[in-house]
Parts: sequence; structure tokens; C-alpha cells
Amino acid sequence: MWEFASPKSMVFGEGALEYLREIEGKKALIITDKVIRGLGFAEMVASYLKEAGLVVEIFDEVEAEPSKETVVKCAECASFFEPDWIVGLGGGSCIDAAKASWALYERPDIQIDEISPLLKLGLRKKARLIAIPTTSGTGSEATWAIVITDTRERRKMELASKELVADIVILDPQLPLTMPKRLVADTGVDALVNALEAYLSQWRNHFSDILAINALQAIFKYLPRSYIDGQDKEAKENMHYAATMAGLAFSNSQICVAHAMGHALGALFKIPHGRSVAAVLIFAVEYMAKEVMERFSALADAVGIKAETDEEAFKKFVQALKRLLEYVDEPASIKELGISWENFQGEIDNLVERAIGSTGTIASPRVPTVEDYRKLFVYAFEGKDVDF
Repeated sequence: MWEFASPKSMVFGEGALEYLREIEGKKALIITDKVIRGLGFAEMVASYLKEAGLVVEIFDEVEAEPSKETVVKCAECASFFEPDWIVGLGGGSCIDAAKASWALYERPDIQIDEISPLLKLGLRKKARLIAIPTTSGTGSEATWAIVITDTRERRKMELASKELVADIVILDPQLPLTMPKRLVADTGVDALVNALEAYLSQWRNHFSDILAINALQAIFKYLPRSYIDGQDKEAKENMHYAATMAGLAFSNSQICVAHAMGHALGALFKIPHGRSVAAVLIFAVEYMAKEVMERFSALADAVGIKAETDEEAFKKFVQALKRLLEYVDEPASIKELGISWENFQGEIDNLVERAIGSTGTIASPRVPTVEDYRKLFVYAFEGKDVDF
């Protein structure tokens, strides 16, 4: 038996932020970062909420890779302020931090690493959640997953609970218009990997497949345009929706090997998430393909590639992935991230240990062993075609 979890309400289109004027409540805590606040988005959201009659506080200390310490500090802020709405505003980091802080605000008796699908959190006794993405990548606004960094252990914690799905998601395509070119590429590739792994996951299903394929189709079409022209409103809007579709897809099917490797790489070498998954993507896909070769004909067809066999579709699709990564200036190997062989070798055991414990390993259509991961990381560093 399967369950498809999704936000209760999704408001989208130009001017969607104005929906906040209709929110009923007493207090709202906006959780964001200093960049988003500097752009004026936090104050804009606050003004709409104030028009609705709410008292508003802003917590703007979320880092690019949110830490346990920041989440705890934010939860303490919430406990003091006592909001009945938590508003995650920003990229995936801000929204993940909002979800995690909300859980600790509602449940001060638990530690952050206790959050799991097996623990009944009993949320919504104190507050509900609004997620407002300003980037087009992680899909966190639509998922029940959280990724928080344990800075002491240099590890990314993959946490999840279906209770963490947002009550309201607001997708206003005006927000991502401000993204710098590098962020467009990094977040866009994150959405690409989310959609692709959702489609390949062994936990895939009818609903996740449709969302994943449509997201991939849109990303291949609109990411290059969004990257080249920061004011291409059609491309920006379609990428914004594609990222959310990809989030819905993988949230209800799961991530795979590229995320397992990317999370390990990002935590140990402090690499932005989109770039870390980009660097290992081709090698992860080549490794998993043996168990899901029949899936590549549909993938190829979705992005306009003609092929006579599944094997031909796979080869052509991988080449298309490589071209897309190159077009948006994303790394195609770990070496291209600027990591030296000596530093890489010094962390290889840690990389493998973290990857093997990832949810992405469990859900992968081909489950890597410790030795498989060791070889995959080396191949990904060298840019070598996977032949095992």
C-alpha cells in the first residue's frame, strides 16, 4: 500500500504572494536568510501578513547549509514568540530550516535527529506551515523531507516525516527573477536530479512517474533559457513549477545514488548541493542503469531524443545530460569541483561511510555495496565511464 503526500494548498502564478492577505491567525514567524531579507522579500511577505492582521517576527540567520545549531536557535525564537504560522521563505535551506524548527517548536521534548517517519510528531497543535520558495531547485516546499548539516560530524542528516508537508505553498514566479546566474544553474540541476532519481527509484509509482517526466521535460527545455537570460519570465515560471513537481515526485518515490554521493561530498567538502550532485550525476546514472534500462526510452522521448532500443535511449540520454551540464557550466566530475586527489583520498572512507547510510542507497534500483561506492567515487573523481 502506498500513500501520496502533498501540501494541502498550492497557490501559484504572478502575484501569488498576495494570497497572504487572506491568512487567518495571530502571529507569524518568517524564517529566512540575510540575502533574501536584503532583497526585500521578507519585508514584502511581512507586509502582506500584517495586512491580514498578524503580528510578524523575522528570523534571518539561516545559512546556505542549515546547521543543527541554527535550527535549535530558531526553535527557541519560536518558543518565545509563540507564532501560529511558521513561514519558510527562501531556497531549500530556509524551507528545510523552517520545517525542522517548526518540529522542535511543537515538540521541545525531542532532539532534531529523532525526526523520522516512525515517530508521531503530533504537529499543528501550535502552528501551521507556509512554504515560499525563492529559488527553483530543491522542491523542499512540496516535500516531507529535511536535510540539516551536523557541522561537528561533517554529515548531512536526512530527516523526514509526512507531518512536515506544508499546509500552504506559494509559488510566485516573480521571486526567482532575482536569482544570479550561478544559482539558476545550481538549483536547476538539483531539480533535474530530483526528477530523474524519482523516475529511477525502486519506490517509484504511477503518480511520481507523471510528475517526474513532466518536470524533466520542462527542465531540459527551460533551464538553458533561464540560465542564459535572467529576465526570461516564461522560462523562470516554468522552472519554478518544474522544481515543485520534481519535489512532489521524489518526496513520494525517493532519492537514489546521486543524492547519497552528493550529500556526502557536500558535507565533507562544503560544496553547494546542486554542484555536488551534478559532479556525480552521470556516474550514478550509469551505475543504476543496469537495473532500469527499460525506463530510458520514456526518458529519452520526453526530452526529444529518438532511439530504437532501450540501450540506445540510455546512451543518448546520458549524452544529453552531459550537454546540459556543460551548457550551464556545472561540474561533470568531482575533480572539476577543484578538489585535489590528495584531499579526496583523505576523505574516501568518510565519503563511502556517509553514502552507504543514505536513504538514497536503500531506494536505488541498484543498491551499491561499500566496494561499489568506493569505485563510484573514484570513477566520479576521474570522470571515467562506469564499467561495472
